[in-house]
Amino acid sequence: MAVAPGPQSAGGTGAPGAEPGRRPLVGVLAVQGAFAAHRAVLARLGARVVEVRTPGDLDGVAALVLPGGESTTISMLLAFNGLREPLRRAIVEERRPTLGTCAGMIVLARTIVDGRDDQVGLDAIDVSVRRNAFGRQVDSFEADLDIAGLEGDPFPAIFIRAPVVEDVGPGVDVLATVDGRPVLCRQGTVLVAAFHPELSGDDRLHRLLLDQLGSGSEGELVAGVVVGAAERHDLRNPPGPTRLGCQNRPAHPAAGSGPIAR
Repeated sequence: MAVAPGPQSAGGTGAPGAEPGRRPLVGVLAVQGAFAAHRAVLARLGARVVEVRTPGDLDGVAALVLPGGESTTISMLLAFNGLREPLRRAIVEERRPTLGTCAGMIVLARTIVDGRDDQVGLDAIDVSVRRNAFGRQVDSFEADLDIAGLEGDPFPAIFIRAPVVEDVGPGVDVLATVDGRPVLCRQGTVLVAAFHPELSGDDRLHRLLLDQLGSGSEGELVAGVVVGAAERHDLRNPPGPTRLGCQNRPAHPAAGSGPIAR
């Protein structure tokens, strides 16, 4: 059973901060992790950006980004700051468009396979996620991803201690895979990536987030990403690679700068 993203208001996503003629206000979760690079990309695209650390920081925010970092630390700080439930409500019930990358994908998941006993996802997207699935920091790599419905060249994805999706619910679209393992998924207004688009120099995924604001499109991405919903299936033993044009390249220099994603 897919996770219902929550009630939809009559005026599209119902998110504040996206009035016609105004630059959208995007909140970047900034309790821990690699939030500064996301902030820079969004500002370059013309969005107003606020760093979200407390429930009050969500006021007026039209869309959200949950960055990479330490998923266990982020989860604990959400609880400590009283931010977990307001953030869940903004994403799941109010359907504010959300991009979660690396650790952000883990925080948004239905199930965290190998998390701490007290680590619980926000249940904002119907996926089960395994942390550090591609190995340790030294196993970081780059891959050119063909993303379903995304025009242009393959996306230069940077994987740093990356998680992976192990199974998806029937309402989830798998948009890209590496060796048959989902690394980019969408459900309604929530888009999650196992990699770091903010480090790639390619802003197309951030543009997809901004494209949703004011679209009135019932939360669907409006930049041509339209694929059929998958049935629930276990992806730990896929039938075979389904990726296209994916090449391993040396690790990104950021991989050696410290623990970015767990």
